[in-house]
Amino acid sequence: MPPSRPPSARARRLAAELRQLREAEGLTGEEVASALSWSASKVSRIETSRTAVTLGDLRNLLDHYRVSGSTRERLTELGRTANQRGWWEAYGDTLGFNYSTFIALEEDSESERFYGQMFVPGILQTSRYAEEIIRVGFLAAPPGEIARRVQARLTRQRLLTRDTPLQLRVILDEGALQRQVGGPDVMAEQISHLIDMAGNPNIIVQILPFSMGAHIGVSGSFTLLNFPGPTASQIVYLENLTDELFIEGEAQAYQYSLAFDRLSELALGPEESITFATRIARAIT
Repeated sequence: MPPSRPPSARARRLAAELRQLREAEGLTGEEVASALSWSASKVSRIETSRTAVTLGDLRNLLDHYRVSGSTRERLTELGRTANQRGWWEAYGDTLGFNYSTFIALEEDSESERFYGQMFVPGILQTSRYAEEIIRVGFLAAPPGEIARRVQARLTRQRLLTRDTPLQLRVILDEGALQRQVGGPDVMAEQISHLIDMAGNPNIIVQILPFSMGAHIGVSGSFTLLNFPGPTASQIVYLENLTDELFIEGEAQAYQYSLAFDRLSELALGPEESITFATRIARAIT
């Protein structure tokens, strides 16, 4: 059973960086546990965010990994603030564990890359488009829950206009624009919003036309979150009908990064993509 609420973004980042520090030292979890007179399971729980690391334990780990200077200060500050929660806590009863975890991680990320095969990503959706997508995806959800999910999705979008905005790159298969979600009016509004948002300096949108044929993205949509810092890393988020999956292994995440780069090469450039999307919007109306 997962915990009743997800770890904060800071707790996830701290756990990931502690694991990376251990690996950089060439140590196993068992070796660290032995040196600190801990159990191996304690090290594992700390590195997977299943157990919150106390400041005392964090200090011992940083000493053992010989971490000093600004890196030590930054990680210590992460430890002090690891229990701070975000706005999504108010929606915990609606969003579920994994999706709340994704929002927490997205909030703490520096950049995001999304490839969409079927739909426009939530962070760029209009309220009417989001409502229709959520209604279809949660057939048994009551109207009140749908409204809360829509509001949470719109609140996520503040990341794009914060003081240090999220850097967002989106590649959409043409099908995501041609699919009539909610009817012509809703779809035309959504494409217009997508075009407007692509005018922001922190947002790049590319379209992958049907004419490109088969490509590496046929297996489905995915999101790549990138995090700052000396131990910068990335997490892949996959979402399907019944579950969400996080891929944190460096080798696997790198494969998705290569796939995104390949899709970007195949897709239309940003300016061509806007022209292409505008043409689709006009055809709809």
